[in-house]
Formats: sequence, C-alpha cells, structure tokens
Amino acid sequence: MVLKIRRTKAMKPSSPCPISECMKLLGGAWTPNVIWYLSGGPRRFGELRNDIPDISPKMLSARLHSLEATGVIRRDIIPSSPPSAEYVLTELGSELLPIIDKIVEIGSKLRERRQAA
Repeated sequence: MVLKIRRTKAMKPSSPCPISECMKLLGGAWTPNVIWYLSGGPRRFGELRNDIPDISPKMLSARLHSLEATGVIRRDIIPSSPPSAEYVLTELGSELLPIIDKIVEIGSKLRERRQAA
C-alpha cells in the first residue's frame, strides 16, 4: 500500500528560507558561545579566549570577523597604547539572546537527563 504524501500545516517560509538564514549564522562552530559571552557586555579578544578556552585563536578570529560582517557584533577600537579592540553585540545580536537562552535551557535539561540515566 502506497501512503499518500500529506501537505504540511506549517507555514511555508519565503525563499530564501529565514530559518536557514538564521541557522547558517547560529550553526557555525563556536558562534553561539561567542554571542553568549558577549551578552555580558563588551569583551576583548583575550577575554573571549579565556571565556572559551577550547577555541583556537584562528577560529575565534574567524567567528568574530563573520559575526561583524553579518552585523551581529561591532568592533570598537579603544584608544590606548598599544591600540586595542573590544567586541559588543549590536541590536541584531541582542535579538538573538532569547534564542541562545533557550538553547542553554534545553541543553541543561538534556545534560540532567543524561546524568540521571
């Protein structure tokens, strides 16, 4: 017996799919971590390296450049000697925080379930 293909009841997104656009951003390695740590306020490169010890400097640099290019973070130059830069979430980046918070909440539940098993 051949089963009939049912039509989805979910609203079909426009093309290109907004879900895919957001997941391209959040799906990058370490991207949610960088956004999470910037939610606490401006951070310099070295501070982010301390916050996320498993990330390589090359990967952190790539993530910061990528997030800056998409408008999620802003790089501010600090007039010091030697000059320094700090990264801060933009308005768009701040809009991602409820999503990141939910991911953290669900991740905590999954960890608790795994530990209880």
